[in-house]
Amino acid sequence: MSSKVIRVTAPGGLDRLVVDSDDVPDPGPGEVRVRTHACSLNFHDYAVVSGLIPVADGRIPMSDGAGVVDAVGPGVSGVAVGDRVMSCFFPAWADGRPDAVSKLLGVPGDHADGFAAEYVNVSAGGLTPLPEGYGFE
Repeated sequence: MSSKVIRVTAPGGLDRLVVDSDDVPDPGPGEVRVRTHACSLNFHDYAVVSGLIPVADGRIPMSDGAGVVDAVGPGVSGVAVGDRVMSCFFPAWADGRPDAVSKLLGVPGDHADGFAAEYVNVSAGGLTPLPEGYGFE
């Protein structure tokens, strides 16, 4: 399966975004594949693509996204194909205080590839159900 993606090329800048195509692998253990229907642009995303927040060359930006689960990897429970989901900004922070740096890592579009793609593989724990009656936007 192929997916159109937008990539940030180092050192960043709006004029250095490129549209590319990627093969999308099946989701790995603990992951799901989401068909992206919407993503939002916020200051964090602007900071990433403009180079204010340095990221790896080729990073796929956009921290916030919503879509439909397209495939489920081994060991995933509580999320099924067809579920409408949205991303969590801090996917490793499930509860409690942000008392460990590890809870603040994994931000899509920054520490990991984000939602500026047709299909994304993400940790199932980094998603939450889209509230009933809400559109993807």
